[in-house]
Order: sequence, then C-alpha cells, then structure tokens
Amino acid sequence: MKLHSRAALAPFFILILIAIAPLLSPNLRPVLLVAMSIALCAIGLLILLRAGQVSFGHALYFAIGAYAVAYGSHNSNLDIWILLAFALITNIFIGTILGAILVRYRDIFYGMLNLAFSMLGYTIFLRAYSYTGGSDGMNVIPPSILGFTLEAYEYGWALYYCAATLLALVIWLTHRYLHSPLGAALSAIKTNEVRLEYLGISAYRVMLIAHISAAGLAGLGGGLIALSTGHVTPDLAYWSLSAEFVFVAVLGGTANIAGALIGAVSFELIRSYASIYAGNAWQLILGSVLVIVVLFAPNGLWGVVQRTLTVKAKEK
Repeated sequence: MKLHSRAALAPFFILILIAIAPLLSPNLRPVLLVAMSIALCAIGLLILLRAGQVSFGHALYFAIGAYAVAYGSHNSNLDIWILLAFALITNIFIGTILGAILVRYRDIFYGMLNLAFSMLGYTIFLRAYSYTGGSDGMNVIPPSILGFTLEAYEYGWALYYCAATLLALVIWLTHRYLHSPLGAALSAIKTNEVRLEYLGISAYRVMLIAHISAAGLAGLGGGLIALSTGHVTPDLAYWSLSAEFVFVAVLGGTANIAGALIGAVSFELIRSYASIYAGNAWQLILGSVLVIVVLFAPNGLWGVVQRTLTVKAKEK
C-alpha cells in the first residue's frame, strides 16, 4: 500500500481501533465517547486551520448543540438521530448568522471575536435561568434509538456505536470537502488570499462555508456530550473548553483528519488517567505534553506517525 493511500485511510484505521477498544476494556467506553465528541470539534477546527484561522470560542457551538439536544429530549419522544440532526441544523443557523460577521476578519481578530461571542453566549446561558436552568443546567432524557427504548446498559453501548457511525460519516464527508475545490481554496486563503480573489473566487464565501461547517461539527460534538452525560450546563460554552479544542487540534496535528482523532483520544486518555493518579497536577501534565509536542513534534502526533511511516516505506 502506497504511503499516500495509508495516510488517506489512517482515520478509518484509528476509528476501527476506537470501535474495538471498549470490547477489550469496557472501562474505556465513556472515555472514548467523550474523545469522539471532542474529535468532532477538532475536525471543525482543522478545517479553519487549513485557512490559517483559529477559533478561540468554538465552545459556544458545542454548548448550543448540547442545549438543542436537551430541549429536544424534553419536548417530545424524538429519536437520537433526530436530536443530533436538530443540534446540527441549529448550529448551522447560528453559525451562518455569526459567520456573516466573523469571516470578514482574519487572524487574531477572527479568533478573539469568536471568543467574545462565546463568552456572550456563556453569560446568556448562565443568566437565562427560566430557559436553561442557569448554573444548575438541564437534564437530558435518554431518547429512543432507531425506535427502540433501551435500558441504561444497552443504551450506553448503542450510543457509543451511534457516535462511532456518526464520526465515520463526518470523516468521509470532511475528506471529500477538503479535497474539493472549496477545500483547496482554504489553503489559498492561508497563503495568498488576494490571488484567490483575482481568480474570481470569493474568499468571504469560502470562509463562511468553512465557519458554518466547523460550527455544525461542534454542535454534533455537543449533542453527543449531552446524550452521554445526561446533563448540560453553561460551562460547556466557557472559554477554557474552547482552549481544550485548540489544544487537541495542535496536539494531533492539522495535516490529516487522523490528527484530530489521535489528538482527541490522547488528550482524553491523558486527562482521565492523570486525574486518577495525579489529581492535583493533571493540568500540569497536559501542559507539559503540549510543550513537548510543540518543541519536538511541531506537526503534532500525526506528524510523528507520518515520519515513522515514511522511514518504514524507504526501508522497504
């Protein structure tokens, strides 16, 4: 198998490992479910980073997706896939409105304006107690899955593989998107936006589609978190969670979608086990890992994997 073929299939190889891992060690199931939720957000940030932009406020869309699922679960007996579709549509709508303003800006201005809107959203979620439950949050009623109402144990496993199926679909669609003319235009925005405009391609339109796509993916991630934890709070919109998403994107690397998966799984495993064995120092451990990656693996963990594959290919 050629090196570029391996790179293209790498996200699916990793996803297969994620699907198998809980069967070998059931304790990994909740950790990897959270990791898949974070991976959806990281894939959205990967799209923006292809254009040289980064959002420091993507937790807003994560929280909107979570609250959309929470509201949907209370108002009617909707299936899990309908709830996730509702979270996606809601974020596409909000992402379009905010994106129309945000994509006019670039670099630090784009990133910080995203942060400003995120903190505005956090305040609204916190203060609108009658609608969001304020700091107490909202409970999520477990929905049916494909028309079946399941007990807690079966529901947990079904939700896990629904998340894996959703992630596989997102990976395929994102791969197609990044290898389309729109995806190629993202790289052009990063390198020479003026030349892109000279070619008759609207950089504003390209960035708006990228922003909406990233918002929708974050909403799906938030919806999965709501379904897995059964509770949502305004903290899901707080700036520190946005920083975690950026952390994951940098940790995994942005050259391949596999980087988002590797970064999300590594991040959640490190955080979970560091919290268990070094409860007062887990943030220090995470920070140290990021510093090491930036210094010795500037292309992220995926860059390390890619170099290893290249060396093995040359040896053959």
